[in-house]
Amino acid sequence: RFVHFGLAQLEILCKQLYETTDTAVRHQAEKALVEFTNSPDCLSKCQLLLERGSSSYSQLLAATCLSKLVSRTSNPLPLEQRIDIRNYVLNYLATRPKLAAFVTQALIQLYARITKLGWFDCQKDDYVFRNVIADVTRFLQDSVEHCIIGVTILSQLTNEINQADTTHPLTKHRKIASSFRDSSLFDIFTLSCNLLKQASGKNLNLNDESQHGLLMQLLKLSYNCLNYDFIGTSTDESSDDLCTVQIPTSWRSAFLDSSTLQLFFNLYHSIPPSLSPLVLSCLVQIASVRRSLFNNAERAKFLSHLVDGVKRILANPQCLPDPNNYHEFCRLLARLKSNYQLGELVKVENYPEVIRLIANFTVTSLQHWEFAPNSVHYLLSLWQRLAASVPYVKATEPHLLETYTPEVTKAYITSRLESVHVILRDGLEDPLDDAGLVQQQLDQLSTIGRCEYEKTCALLVQLFDQAAQTYQELLQSTNSSAADVTVQEGRLTWLVYIIGAVIGGRVSFASTDEQDAMDGELVCRVLQLMNLTDSRLAQAGNERLELAMLSFFEQFRKIYIGDQVQKSSKVSCVLLS
Repeated sequence: RFVHFGLAQLEILCKQLYETTDTAVRHQAEKALVEFTNSPDCLSKCQLLLERGSSSYSQLLAATCLSKLVSRTSNPLPLEQRIDIRNYVLNYLATRPKLAAFVTQALIQLYARITKLGWFDCQKDDYVFRNVIADVTRFLQDSVEHCIIGVTILSQLTNEINQADTTHPLTKHRKIASSFRDSSLFDIFTLSCNLLKQASGKNLNLNDESQHGLLMQLLKLSYNCLNYDFIGTSTDESSDDLCTVQIPTSWRSAFLDSSTLQLFFNLYHSIPPSLSPLVLSCLVQIASVRRSLFNNAERAKFLSHLVDGVKRILANPQCLPDPNNYHEFCRLLARLKSNYQLGELVKVENYPEVIRLIANFTVTSLQHWEFAPNSVHYLLSLWQRLAASVPYVKATEPHLLETYTPEVTKAYITSRLESVHVILRDGLEDPLDDAGLVQQQLDQLSTIGRCEYEKTCALLVQLFDQAAQTYQELLQSTNSSAADVTVQEGRLTWLVYIIGAVIGGRVSFASTDEQDAMDGELVCRVLQLMNLTDSRLAQAGNERLELAMLSFFEQFRKIYIGDQVQKSSKVSCVLLS
């Protein structure tokens, strides 16, 4: 037995569901609406709500209930009814372009859901839910508001089909996703790029909210196409910095034609900073297309255009102070090395100028340590990969890393030391308290610092001797302030961590006796400091400094103590001398 729901009663339930602050009332409304969704007249009542409902919440409720109806696995709706709902939704959106944004979104979501779940449904040998571009063509030929709806439909559909859901088997999801990829996705991406070209060719008035909105939806659509899970790997987005975009071979034409890449670089320079992070996100995906999409000559040409675009952004960095832009640009830089080899990069015509600009950008970024700290990971990742490639590069063109890597190493070390007194003075969060972040950066620095190791060691010896001497003088002075002592302990903490890291970096490179002797010089200094701090433990220990010592000894033990280590190491000679 089902309760009969009248229109007025449903309107009241909408208010209780979306407007009340009383949780008990909302809970009762939710229960009643579950019953409504299961009632035989739900479909007709939803249509009535859409046609005659007095508020946007009525329309939202109707769209939400219809989504639940078309999604249910038990007692699914007949094909004819689902076709009718799809056609009704498209008509409704076309005749009401100024609905509340959340209603439009819910109706588009309903369309995407029907289309995905009915992808393999046939009527008279016709796959009735696959004519997606034809479905939106009428929107794209109308007003800007209609265009936005049409582009959003394609964007939401691409997203919906790309995401597995828990109510249907994964095998069914992959089958739909693969079929959509092969039959529709490239056409949607091409349409998106063509619309972006048209938009960028016009004098866009980006102060006009609707034109701004259209550009944003087009960029989201392009990104959703490029971010598609092409081969069903379902990669974890949190580990995105190494991923390769598995573009199908049938898409080659779009990437061999440099105008696609050029389109996004041109857009970056011509649109407001609020939209440019989306452009950069698209460029990150384009820069990550699988290597096997190209032959060697094609890849060299593509890389040359990519590096030229990066150089242009670095030469005109007006938008980079925006944290979102900066973050995406750092991701783009990291992809230059995760997807291409140093031997390929050095052959690019502008390589000397570009590596200089990247080095300057990195040094400036490191010096402004308080700005976008989560983005530094990508810059250090780039330099770590560049430095690790040096022993293997066979190209005759100079890579210039012996010039620029020491600058990056120096900027990282000195900026961490300079941050100590600012953090204490202003009561900021101390990065040393984030052990995971510190360890990650030290792992990256361990490889960067071993490149031109003599310069790294000379810098560390100089900075360590200065800090240790100042620390000792403060401890011996009767009128030194506790704050000054804490600053020196903070600086020494960073130096001990960094010395441990660069010693641990020995594992990445073929080491010489001279470098082992340099390690010995660094180890001696840390041991002397430990003697000093141990003698003070009774009255005042420093926990962060002690943790840094433990980290240092872990690295030292791994490299110089154990069964695999040659006993005649030069470190031993230095320590015993």
